[in-house]
Order: sequence, then C-alpha cells, then structure tokens
Amino acid sequence: MSEIPAKATESEDPSDGAMNQAAEAAAPGDAMWQSSPPGSIYDYIKVASFSIGPGGLVDQWSLRAEQLFGIPAARAVGVDPIEAFVDPDLRERGQRKMAEILDGREWTGVVPFRMPDTAEGARGEEGLAEVYVMPTRTAEGDKAAVCIVVDVRTLRSIETDLAASQAIFGQSPFGFLLIDTDLRVRRANERFASTFGGTPDDHRGKGVHDYLPRGEAERVSATLRRVLETGQSITDMHITGHVPGSEERRHWSVNLYRVHGGSGRPIGIAWLGTDITSRRAAAREAAAARRNLALLNEAGARIGNSLDLETTARELLDVVVPGFCDLATVDLYQGLLTGDETPPGLADGSAEMRRVAFASAVSGAPFAGSGEPVEVGAVHHFPFNSPCADALRTARPQAVPPEEGGLVQSTLAVPMVAHDTVVGLAQFARTKGSEPFGDRDRDLAVELAARAAVCIDNARLYRREHERALILQRSLLPPGDPEASGLDIACRYLPGNAATEVGGDWFDVIELPGHRTALVVGDVMGRGLRAAVAMGELRTAVRTLALLDLEPAEVLSALDEIARGLGTPGGVQQATRTARQPRTADLSEVYLATCVYAVYDSVTRRCTFANAGHLPPVLVEPGEPALMLDVPPGMPLGVGGEPFEEVEVELPEGALLALYTDGLVESRHHPLDEGLQAFVGALTDPSRPLEDVCDHVLNTLDTHHGEDDIALLMARVQGLPADSVGDWTLPREPRSVGRAREYARGQLLSWDLEPLVDTTELLVSELVTNALRYGEGEIRLRLLLDRTLVCEVWDSGLVQPRRRRARDTDEGGRGLQLVGLLSAAWGSRRTPRGKTVWFELPLPGGEHGLTDPAEALLSLF
Repeated sequence: MSEIPAKATESEDPSDGAMNQAAEAAAPGDAMWQSSPPGSIYDYIKVASFSIGPGGLVDQWSLRAEQLFGIPAARAVGVDPIEAFVDPDLRERGQRKMAEILDGREWTGVVPFRMPDTAEGARGEEGLAEVYVMPTRTAEGDKAAVCIVVDVRTLRSIETDLAASQAIFGQSPFGFLLIDTDLRVRRANERFASTFGGTPDDHRGKGVHDYLPRGEAERVSATLRRVLETGQSITDMHITGHVPGSEERRHWSVNLYRVHGGSGRPIGIAWLGTDITSRRAAAREAAAARRNLALLNEAGARIGNSLDLETTARELLDVVVPGFCDLATVDLYQGLLTGDETPPGLADGSAEMRRVAFASAVSGAPFAGSGEPVEVGAVHHFPFNSPCADALRTARPQAVPPEEGGLVQSTLAVPMVAHDTVVGLAQFARTKGSEPFGDRDRDLAVELAARAAVCIDNARLYRREHERALILQRSLLPPGDPEASGLDIACRYLPGNAATEVGGDWFDVIELPGHRTALVVGDVMGRGLRAAVAMGELRTAVRTLALLDLEPAEVLSALDEIARGLGTPGGVQQATRTARQPRTADLSEVYLATCVYAVYDSVTRRCTFANAGHLPPVLVEPGEPALMLDVPPGMPLGVGGEPFEEVEVELPEGALLALYTDGLVESRHHPLDEGLQAFVGALTDPSRPLEDVCDHVLNTLDTHHGEDDIALLMARVQGLPADSVGDWTLPREPRSVGRAREYARGQLLSWDLEPLVDTTELLVSELVTNALRYGEGEIRLRLLLDRTLVCEVWDSGLVQPRRRRARDTDEGGRGLQLVGLLSAAWGSRRTPRGKTVWFELPLPGGEHGLTDPAEALLSLF
C-alpha cells in the first residue's frame, strides 16, 4: 500500500465534483478515484479515520470520527488517544502498543473504548472498535500513524441482519423478489423459482412482462412505478396469470414495499407473493354456498304464500330470475290442473302440459328450449325423445342441448316432484356470457323445483277440496229461483275467493201447508269441507223440522240439539247427557252456527221470527226507510241451555224483507256496524224489481273482499187477495157435513174450478166427518187459492189423525186413505187452539193431472 500523507484527507465524505476533477487530472494509466454510489457498504458500517503525530497525539480528526465518537475535532486534536478513550486499567498496555506503532509497526486489533466524560460530569459511553493502524511519516520525516476505526457492534448487527435476511429470503414459503429501480428482477428466492421454473439466478434481469399476460403486466408495472415514486406500500394486490407449462388460471396475492439504502435513497422494491388459487376457489365455493343458501331462504319466504297454482309458479320464477338464471319457465300437467289425479301419458312424459309462467332477464319472448316457443297459457306436449320428456319420465334433471346460434348456452330441465309425484317441469336457462350450470347448480335447481312443487301440489289439493266443497255447498242450496205463495223471492250466494276456504253459509225457502213459507238463513262457523258438510246436515234437519210444521222457536231448539250432536260421537242423546259436564272434546269437533228462521203466512201477511245468534232481519216498508227488526238474537246453535224467543210482525203489502249473512256486511277493513249501516242505506227503493235490488246491494257494498261467503235472501210481500180465501165456521152437528160441501161447491164455482168440485166435495166431507167424530169444539173450513187449491179443516181437538190400512172386512178406516189417493198432498199440524187437517189439489191445466175419484174408490178394495 502506498504511503498516504498524514494531512492528505480533509473529509471522508468526498463530493462528486472533487472526484471528477481528480479523475480528469489523472494521467493515463494512473488509478481512477470516484465516489461510492448509493447503496455502498460504507452507508451501512461505521468507518472513521484519524492520524497520530510523532508525539503520540491526535493531529487530524475526520468527520466520520466525529460521528462515531461524538467528539468534535476541536476537542480531539492534540489529545492522547490512549488517555482519552482507553479504560484506565488498559492504558499501560495501550501505551506500549502506541510506542510500537510509532516505531513503524502495523497493528490490527479489537480495542474496547470509552467516550470521554461529558461537561456535566456524566460518564461516557463504552464501545468496542476494530482498529487498523498504519505507520506513516510527516513531511519532516518524523514517524506518525494513520488509524482506521470500525464500530464492531455495527458490524455484528450487520452480520446478524444479513443472516436473518438471507434466512428470510432463502427459506421463505412465499415468492420473494427484489426489483431494482428499472423494474427488473435483481434477486429471486427458491420459492419463486420453483413456481416459474429454473434457478434463482435465471430470473435476474427479467421484468413482469416475462411472467404475466400483457394487460395484467401493464397494470402491475404501473403499480410498481407508483410504489417506487410514492413509497406507499401495496397490500394484498391480486394478480392473475399462468405458470410455465400449464394452462390453469392461477391467482396470487402480492405485497409491495419500497426498499431504501443506508443513505435513505430508494434502491428498489420488495415483492412478496403467495399463491391464493385454492383460496380463491374456496372463497368462490363459499360465496356460491352462501348465495345458494340465501336463494333457498328467499324461496322459502316467497314461494307458497298463495294457494293459487299460477301465482305459486310465478313466485318460483321471481326467485330464480335473475339471481340463479336468465330465463325460466314452468309447465304443469294439464290433467292435474283440471282435477285429474293421474293424467294420461304421465308415465312416458308425453301428457299435455300447460305453460303457466315465464320470466326473462334478457328477452321478452319465451325461449324454445326444445322445439317451437310456447306462449304462457298454451297447452303443449314434449316430444317423446326430448330431454324434457326424459326428465318427466325419470323424475331426474336433464341438460338440454343449446340451439346453434341461439341466445341460450346452458339449460336445465328439472322435474317438479312432490310426494313422489311429478306435477310439472321447470326449465332454467343461462345465456351466453353467463357461467354454465354446474353440479352444485343442478342440486340447487332440484331443491328449488321440489319446494315449488310441494307448494303447487298443496295449492292443487286445496283447489280440489275448495271446488268439491263449493259443489257440495251449491248442491245443498235451493236450485234456481225459489217460489213461494204470497212472496216474490230473489237470492244471491257468493263464495269466498280461491285463497279462502268455503264457508258454511246457506239459505233456504220451504213451502209449508196453508200457503205459508219458511225463510231460513244460516252460517256455520268454520271453513272448508267440514263446514260445508255441517251446513248440509243442518239444512236437511231444518227442512225435516219444517215439514213437521213446528213453531220457529221449536225448530231452533231442535236444531240446537242436532248441532250439539254433530260434535259428539254418541249423537244428540250423548250431547244432551254431557251438556252439564265440562266440555273436554277437541275444539275442532265443536259445531256452532247462527240461524234466522221465519214463517210467513200469505193469508194474514204475518211473519214469525226466531233468531239463534244471527244478524237481525231488515224490513223496508213502502215509503219508509229501512230498519232492522228487533228480534232477540238468542244463543248460536250448538251452545245449548237457552230457550229461543219468537217475534211476530205484520208485513204490509209491498214490503221488502232481507235476510243475510255476515260476509255481506263485515270484512277486515269494514267493521260490522259500518257494514250494517251501509246495507240499510242501500235499501232505498223497495219498488224496484227484486233482482235489481239484489244487484244494487252487492254493487254498493264491499262484496269483493273474498274473505267470507255471502248469502242474501230477499222477499217482497204479496199477500193473498181477499177473494182468494174462503173461510166458514160450522157448528158441531151432523148437518154441518152437507153444509161444508155446499160452501165448497159454491166457492169453487165462483173461482171457475168446476173440475175440482166433485173431488173437493168428497174430501171435505171426509175431513169434516172426522172432525165431528174425533175432534172437539166448533169446526172451521177454509179454502185457499193460489198456485194450488188448499182446503183446511180446523177443530179444537189435540189428537192428530193417523192413517192406517183398513182390512177387507172393515167397514170404515178408509177416509184418510181416500184423501191421500185423491189429493196431491195432505197432512195435519198443531195450532195454538187445536189442530188443522189439510189437503192440496193441483189446479186444472197444470203439470199434474187430477185423479179420477171412481178409480180411487175402486183401488181401496
């Protein structure tokens, strides 16, 4: 090493200008001196120099020495370094070494040192330095020395950092790159090389374009430049590309941060990447599972809210489009829609189908799927060899091949199976640009179709039960327009909508003897087939009790017993025995009903009402506002324990009487009081045709809510004219029989009913004779003419006549048999003061011909 003058170094931070001048002044072949570029080792280790004069004192102190020892040159120059920096225990040895150095001997060693005490008296810090001492001579030829000092602790720290860095860089499970400022790979670790092939050295000098597709490489290059310029780190940047020798799409997560040299200047970018392909796949799987679960939850919440088949099918499509597919259709078996349990062709999938729903997120026209497009509502069938027919046949989903040049790229035909029965077919399609259906999509489609199928099947079963209950209920109502003597009748029945079950509303018009009429309106509490059957039983019981000609209160009392018997296995008697005991039966077996029963007499125009918990009748008299009759409501049928009261009202000619059920005047949005006032207000003109009055009421009130059945029975009073009634009182004597015949003959001749004279005389004679022989009190004879001729014989006796079959040897006992043979109908009923025996004859020219009295007499023998 050439000798360096002791005063040759003024600063150990050479500038570029000074070094460039030295380079320019150097002769060719001389050594070139230049500054260290950023990132030199001297930026990291602490190196300082100072020189020692002939006297063993510091005569030069560099700036690096000031930084290392923390002592300015003014304090260091002229100081004995042994006395200033060496511990007192080591100073003697240090003096010997200094003497050897000044004798011209080089020395290298590690020396512990201590900073001088501070001006405040604080003890100086201790350190460990590696010293390289080189002998020199001054300009006068005296011996001196130059000392190069390195901080050993800094070296040890750098050594540790290098070892740790090498371990991290070489043993990291992540791909590690060091990219320089030109965005070229300066260093790569084994993990990165194992992914992209070759050795770590093979990747030196490569750029991101050598690893990634062009578009992705441009994006990554822009990001690297931004990190290099701004120093802002990038965390979890996702990159997509391929590895050499594979077409599989790979995904990486990359962290980028700028790397600085010892001087603080940027020297490159650290790239830390990990393969997240499997994690992305797992994330996609989890996202798909969450999406499918959310779709199933939405399907559970939205499908099946209605009991309508078409609405349920549309609810399915509202869920799947566009969340699951782009287009979808639902086809149901036409036979099932029309009520058939097993439509023909169900086994081979060729039965007629009806398209009930279609939805599209991309087009308004139904897609073909297989064959020609099918419009919603159209009836069609799938070809036998088509995937759709195969899906129906096997009850398994099938993939439908896409059409060439069509919009759809993937279609699933999924059978809709409910309770092991295929009810229809759902088709889900995805257009080009969407991901084709996979196995998971197929499973989800099957689950969605199955849920919708159960709801559709429930709706189908409900529709079937609803239709059957409605048929049953309508069959139990009076057919056509009922007719009654002295009354003009009009009626309406409106069932609830398809979303509600059939109720138990009913009405009836029953003709009674003596040109009287029973008007009945009732409502069984509950819905469905059970309520319809209970209504049928009660209606049949009412008709039976009415034919016994009981009073209205007695009819309701008997109905109450029957209603209680409907919910008791032992019938009426068992219900009566358990009436006083606590009811422990299931509430579903309790039958309750409300009913109004009225009997109208067309001769007297008086009407007797009895009410069992029903709404009051409404009466509209000519020229008067409508009013609700004050009829005691009583308890509903089936409760028992309370008697029913009767109210008799005289109805003026032309008056309007209305009986109804609560569905007419009550709904969820209209309380009962409001509905009753609206009903009374709608009956403003009773003189209008009765059919028009019914229509006006239904159009005025809220009758389209569909929440309950509606029954409305309206009657206009038209009493029998006085000249259509013949009424006589006969004394209790034998000659009254002949007088009764004379009265009857004269009245019939005045009515131009001569063909009925002989028969009527014969039958009147029989009834009056029986009244004389078996009855009590005075006898009353009454003839009534309306659509038929009715003859009544009244007396005060309580014993009812009983028809019996006379033997051939009997001289009597054939009177009532004769009455039964010659009349259209006959009977007897109790009255408040006795009994009435009556018979009825059809008028001449009617549908029923008259019976020849001679033939009737001969038939008795």
